[in-house]
Amino acid sequence: LVGSEMCIRDRASCDMGEYRHLHIRPASTAVGAFVDTIDLRTIDDAEADELRCALGEFGVVFFRDQHLSPDDHLGFANRWGDINVNRFFASTATHPEIAEVRKEPDQELNIGGGWHTDHSYDQVPALGSVLVARELPDLGGDTLFSSMYAAYDALSDGLKETLLDLRAVHSSRHVFGAAGAYRAAGADMFENQDQATQDAVHPVVIAHPISGRASLYVNRAFTIGFEGWTPQESQPLLDYLYQHAARPEFTFRFSWEPGSVAMWDNRAVHHNALNDYHGHRRLMHRITIEGGPLDAYLPAA
Repeated sequence: LVGSEMCIRDRASCDMGEYRHLHIRPASTAVGAFVDTIDLRTIDDAEADELRCALGEFGVVFFRDQHLSPDDHLGFANRWGDINVNRFFASTATHPEIAEVRKEPDQELNIGGGWHTDHSYDQVPALGSVLVARELPDLGGDTLFSSMYAAYDALSDGLKETLLDLRAVHSSRHVFGAAGAYRAAGADMFENQDQATQDAVHPVVIAHPISGRASLYVNRAFTIGFEGWTPQESQPLLDYLYQHAARPEFTFRFSWEPGSVAMWDNRAVHHNALNDYHGHRRLMHRITIEGGPLDAYLPAA
């Protein structure tokens, strides 16, 4: 099932806040939850169903003290859908489905620094990712997450009404393309710059496929303007929305530890990998899961 059918099925099967098989601890008032006493290598169908619901409710779920091999990582990710093999990030030597999110001690630019949501430049954006910590610096390297539910809810009624009628253009050209921001980051970190040629158009406010809630869907890294607007007209409103979406009360800062895993939903959160560990190595393994088409949010009459 895809699109609106998937949306209806997911909403109908989730009773938000009812978790009988998992121990869920909210990470903050707006975004994220910790899932305790679970082994991701052996989860059953009931636990997986509740994890999907928690993802729809909290936007990102965190796990500590996991012991995932690359095969375990792939097995867990396969429970959620088809794997999106990243065309820009280098993969591990043994698993093409696992992308390396890596920064070496001699590099200053990191992957994922700055607020963004992954794959919004695709016609059918990815659901989200499962990120596993492999090598961590002694200090630094945390990741920030921000709720796009909370960001939308806090807007004025007038601005909500304006945004509900808008669609935005997203692109990867200026980031991963031959003349993009990562062009000098290192040839072994990024691949296929010639494939950064696609643009996509999505509603500015989407109906989240699991929760049905309104979620703000523009991001600083990949959104380049509103459909039918000039860049000069688009940028002031986009800048306001980006600053608004990063307000501290919408965010949570996750500190990585050995054995940590995070799974986030690109349709509900932005994330920002902090680049505060120059001179140290950080290696994460990321698997991205395919999603479905995004539907515009339609308020109840």
